[in-house]
Amino acid sequence: MADLLQILILGLALGGVYALMGAGLSLVFGVMRIVNLAHPSLIMMGAYVAYWAFRLYGIDPLVILPVAMIILAATGVILYKLVFEREAKSARYSEMTVLLTFALAMVIEGALGTAFSNTQRVTSPDYATEAFFLGDVFIPKGQLYAGIVSLLIIGALAAFLKFSRFGYAIRATTQNRDAAELLGVNVNYVGLVSFAIGLALAGAAGALVSFVFSFFPSKHWEWIAILMSLVVLGGMGSILGTVLASFILSVVAAFVGFYFGATWSTLTFFVSLFVVLLVRPQGLFGEKPELA
Repeated sequence: MADLLQILILGLALGGVYALMGAGLSLVFGVMRIVNLAHPSLIMMGAYVAYWAFRLYGIDPLVILPVAMIILAATGVILYKLVFEREAKSARYSEMTVLLTFALAMVIEGALGTAFSNTQRVTSPDYATEAFFLGDVFIPKGQLYAGIVSLLIIGALAAFLKFSRFGYAIRATTQNRDAAELLGVNVNYVGLVSFAIGLALAGAAGALVSFVFSFFPSKHWEWIAILMSLVVLGGMGSILGTVLASFILSVVAAFVGFYFGATWSTLTFFVSLFVVLLVRPQGLFGEKPELA
């Protein structure tokens, strides 16, 4: 019984981190229809910000997290203006962004690899290797703190989307871009800000990832399949769905890893992506696509 509880705790703790990693990807798709394959490589940028702040100046990753968010948000504004804004009204915009973001991911990987090599790195504050013990069960402090911070950030995002005036504009644009524009919403500005927020979430996730996982520039290829499985299961564009899918798949992967090995744990995400696309492509909270 203790083993089952231990696996559940570890799965839930990582689920919070996965939820934050996927939330920005889901937000950007919901508002802008951008299938951002570069999202994990941008998370990597946030991880390097936290790593070097800790390595050079001893700044805790949780302290540098807001800085990583600001840096990635600024990067988002630049990328949106240079790459994504021009063709935003195109009927084939989503398809185009798959190729654009794939190329962008390659560029970011190459830049990070050139600057920092492909050496595996991890930020190592004291709590990253410590744990709380409750009888026979332990809770890793690093994963616990990362999970709690992730949920706080996602909660703040949910409150912003639900109660702020700009949040109404974002939700309106997500539901029907053309109707929102007819009602006076500046959808281009909404897209710009949403993209910046999505990348700010990537920066926050990167700061947390830096002490939860080891990372290196090409690690993002493993993460993109994981994040896409979360977003597809939850429903493309649904942040709530992404959060629930993150906890579900993280717990399932933890049990699979315990009983069948770590390799099969990662494979859980790949198999779920394949099955969901076959059985329920709209995911848990997505809208069923209409046939032309």
